[in-house]
Amino acid sequence: MMGRTHDLATITALSYVVATQPPQPITLATGITALLVGLVGGLTPDIDQPTADLWRKFPAGSVIGRIFYPFLGGHRNISHSIVGILFFAWCSKLLLLKIGQVLLVDMNVVWTAFMIGFVTHLIMDTFTQEGVPWLFPVPFKFGFPPLKFLRVKTASFMEKSVVFPGLLFLNAYIYYRFYDKFLDLLKHYIK
Repeated sequence: MMGRTHDLATITALSYVVATQPPQPITLATGITALLVGLVGGLTPDIDQPTADLWRKFPAGSVIGRIFYPFLGGHRNISHSIVGILFFAWCSKLLLLKIGQVLLVDMNVVWTAFMIGFVTHLIMDTFTQEGVPWLFPVPFKFGFPPLKFLRVKTASFMEKSVVFPGLLFLNAYIYYRFYDKFLDLLKHYIK
Protein backbone atom coordinates (compact mmCIF):
# COMPACT_ATOMS: atom_id res chain seq x y z
CA MET A 1 0.00 0.00 0.00
CA MET A 2 1.05 3.57 -0.57
CA GLY A 3 1.97 5.83 2.33
CA ARG A 4 -1.19 7.90 2.03
CA THR A 5 -3.31 4.74 2.24
CA HIS A 6 -1.45 3.69 5.39
CA ASP A 7 -1.95 7.21 6.82
CA LEU A 8 -5.69 7.09 6.15
CA ALA A 9 -5.97 3.56 7.55
CA THR A 10 -4.22 4.74 10.73
CA ILE A 11 -6.57 7.73 11.05
CA THR A 12 -9.53 5.39 10.52
CA ALA A 13 -8.33 2.99 13.23
CA LEU A 14 -7.54 5.79 15.69
CA SER A 15 -10.93 7.42 15.03
CA TYR A 16 -12.69 4.11 15.63
CA VAL A 17 -10.83 3.55 18.92
CA VAL A 18 -11.60 7.09 20.13
CA ALA A 19 -15.26 6.68 19.12
CA THR A 20 -15.82 3.28 20.74
CA GLN A 21 -13.77 3.45 23.93
CA PRO A 22 -14.78 5.22 27.11
CA PRO A 23 -13.53 8.81 27.07
CA GLN A 24 -10.15 9.39 28.68
CA PRO A 25 -9.24 12.70 30.25
CA ILE A 26 -6.29 13.76 28.12
CA THR A 27 -4.84 17.12 27.25
CA LEU A 28 -4.99 18.63 23.80
CA ALA A 29 -1.19 18.27 23.60
CA THR A 30 -1.50 14.53 24.31
CA GLY A 31 -4.21 14.15 21.65
CA ILE A 32 -2.22 15.96 18.96
CA THR A 33 0.99 14.12 19.87
CA ALA A 34 -0.85 10.78 19.83
CA LEU A 35 -2.26 11.52 16.36
CA LEU A 36 1.15 12.48 14.96
CA VAL A 37 2.95 9.54 16.57
CA GLY A 38 0.15 7.22 15.42
CA LEU A 39 0.81 8.34 11.84
CA VAL A 40 4.52 7.64 12.35
CA GLY A 41 3.57 4.20 13.69
CA GLY A 42 1.51 3.63 10.55
CA LEU A 43 4.64 4.09 8.43
CA THR A 44 7.20 2.47 10.74
CA PRO A 45 6.92 -1.13 9.46
CA ASP A 46 8.38 0.13 6.17
CA ILE A 47 11.54 1.17 8.01
CA ASP A 48 13.04 -1.86 6.26
CA GLN A 49 12.72 -0.16 2.86
CA PRO A 50 15.18 2.69 2.12
CA THR A 51 12.70 4.38 -0.25
CA ALA A 52 9.78 4.32 2.21
CA ASP A 53 7.65 7.40 2.94
CA LEU A 54 8.89 7.44 6.53
CA TRP A 55 12.50 7.98 5.42
CA ARG A 56 11.50 10.72 2.97
CA LYS A 57 10.07 12.77 5.81
CA PHE A 58 13.46 13.08 7.57
CA PRO A 59 16.53 15.02 6.47
CA ALA A 60 19.06 12.51 5.12
CA GLY A 61 16.38 9.85 5.60
CA SER A 62 17.30 7.89 2.50
CA VAL A 63 20.89 7.59 3.75
CA ILE A 64 19.71 6.40 7.16
CA GLY A 65 17.27 4.01 5.44
CA ARG A 66 20.09 2.44 3.48
CA ILE A 67 21.97 1.87 6.75
CA PHE A 68 18.97 0.19 8.46
CA TYR A 69 17.94 -1.88 5.43
CA PRO A 70 20.54 -4.69 5.72
CA PHE A 71 19.92 -5.16 9.46
CA LEU A 72 16.21 -5.77 8.97
CA GLY A 73 16.61 -8.42 6.27
CA GLY A 74 14.93 -6.56 3.44
CA HIS A 75 11.40 -5.37 2.86
CA ARG A 76 8.55 -7.22 4.60
CA ASN A 77 10.56 -9.40 6.89
CA ILE A 78 10.91 -8.89 10.64
CA SER A 79 9.20 -5.49 10.76
CA HIS A 80 6.08 -7.03 9.21
CA SER A 81 5.65 -9.85 11.73
CA ILE A 82 4.49 -10.64 15.25
CA VAL A 83 8.16 -10.65 16.31
CA GLY A 84 8.45 -7.16 14.79
CA ILE A 85 5.35 -5.98 16.64
CA LEU A 86 6.85 -7.12 19.94
CA PHE A 87 10.27 -5.65 19.14
CA PHE A 88 8.91 -2.25 18.04
CA ALA A 89 6.44 -2.20 20.95
CA TRP A 90 9.32 -2.63 23.40
CA CYS A 91 11.67 -0.17 21.66
CA SER A 92 9.00 2.49 21.18
CA LYS A 93 7.85 2.17 24.80
CA LEU A 94 11.41 2.76 26.03
CA LEU A 95 11.93 5.70 23.67
CA LEU A 96 8.61 7.31 24.53
CA LEU A 97 9.22 6.93 28.27
CA LYS A 98 12.50 8.83 27.83
CA ILE A 99 10.82 11.52 25.75
CA GLY A 100 8.00 11.63 28.32
CA GLN A 101 10.47 12.91 30.89
CA VAL A 102 10.74 16.09 28.81
CA LEU A 103 7.31 16.44 27.18
CA LEU A 104 4.27 16.91 29.38
CA VAL A 105 2.02 14.45 27.58
CA ASP A 106 0.58 11.06 28.55
CA MET A 107 3.04 8.71 26.86
CA ASN A 108 0.81 5.67 27.46
CA VAL A 109 -1.81 7.20 25.17
CA VAL A 110 0.89 8.17 22.66
CA TRP A 111 2.39 4.66 22.73
CA THR A 112 -1.05 3.11 22.21
CA ALA A 113 -1.59 5.35 19.16
CA PHE A 114 1.83 4.32 17.79
CA MET A 115 0.99 0.64 18.16
CA ILE A 116 -2.46 1.08 16.57
CA GLY A 117 -0.75 2.66 13.57
CA PHE A 118 1.90 -0.07 13.43
CA VAL A 119 -0.58 -2.96 13.54
CA THR A 120 -2.93 -1.21 11.11
CA HIS A 121 -0.06 -1.07 8.60
CA LEU A 122 0.44 -4.83 8.84
CA ILE A 123 -3.27 -5.52 8.49
CA MET A 124 -3.45 -3.35 5.36
CA ASP A 125 -0.37 -5.03 3.86
CA THR A 126 -2.03 -8.41 4.40
CA PHE A 127 -4.44 -7.41 1.61
CA THR A 128 -1.60 -6.80 -0.87
CA GLN A 129 -0.27 -9.28 -3.41
CA GLU A 130 3.01 -9.71 -1.53
CA GLY A 131 1.32 -10.54 1.80
CA VAL A 132 2.90 -10.36 5.26
CA PRO A 133 5.20 -12.85 7.03
CA TRP A 134 3.21 -12.76 10.27
CA LEU A 135 5.08 -15.77 11.67
CA PHE A 136 8.62 -14.64 10.79
CA PRO A 137 11.13 -16.38 10.73
CA VAL A 138 8.80 -18.95 9.12
CA PRO A 139 9.25 -18.11 5.39
CA PHE A 140 5.56 -17.93 4.52
CA LYS A 141 3.66 -14.74 3.75
CA PHE A 142 -0.01 -14.57 4.64
CA GLY A 143 -2.42 -12.66 2.46
CA PHE A 144 -6.12 -12.10 2.19
CA PRO A 145 -7.94 -13.20 0.16
CA PRO A 146 -5.99 -16.44 -0.13
CA LEU A 147 -5.86 -16.23 -3.93
CA LYS A 148 -3.01 -13.88 -4.73
CA PHE A 149 -4.50 -12.51 -7.96
CA LEU A 150 -7.49 -11.17 -5.98
CA ARG A 151 -5.30 -9.08 -3.68
CA VAL A 152 -4.48 -5.41 -4.08
CA LYS A 153 -1.36 -4.37 -5.97
CA THR A 154 0.40 -1.34 -4.48
CA ALA A 155 -0.43 1.94 -6.29
CA SER A 156 -2.89 0.10 -8.53
CA PHE A 157 -6.27 1.26 -9.78
CA MET A 158 -7.83 -0.94 -7.07
CA GLU A 159 -5.94 0.81 -4.28
CA LYS A 160 -6.54 4.30 -5.64
CA SER A 161 -10.17 3.80 -6.69
CA VAL A 162 -11.56 1.29 -4.19
CA VAL A 163 -9.40 0.95 -1.05
CA PHE A 164 -8.59 4.62 -0.48
CA PRO A 165 -12.13 5.91 -1.17
CA GLY A 166 -13.46 3.00 0.93
CA LEU A 167 -11.37 4.18 3.87
CA LEU A 168 -12.63 7.74 3.33
CA PHE A 169 -16.20 6.44 3.37
CA LEU A 170 -15.48 4.40 6.53
CA ASN A 171 -14.07 7.51 8.22
CA ALA A 172 -17.14 9.52 7.24
CA TYR A 173 -19.36 6.77 8.64
CA ILE A 174 -17.42 6.66 11.94
CA TYR A 175 -17.71 10.44 12.35
CA TYR A 176 -21.39 10.35 11.38
CA ARG A 177 -22.21 7.41 13.66
CA PHE A 178 -20.34 8.84 16.66
CA TYR A 179 -20.97 12.51 15.89
CA ASP A 180 -22.10 13.34 19.44
CA LYS A 181 -18.98 11.83 20.99
CA PHE A 182 -16.64 13.73 18.66
CA LEU A 183 -18.63 16.92 19.24
CA ASP A 184 -18.29 16.48 23.00
CA LEU A 185 -14.54 16.03 22.55
CA LEU A 186 -14.30 19.26 20.56
CA LYS A 187 -16.40 21.14 23.14
CA HIS A 188 -14.08 19.89 25.87
CA TYR A 189 -11.06 21.46 24.15
CA ILE A 190 -12.74 24.62 22.83
CA LYS A 191 -13.74 26.28 26.09
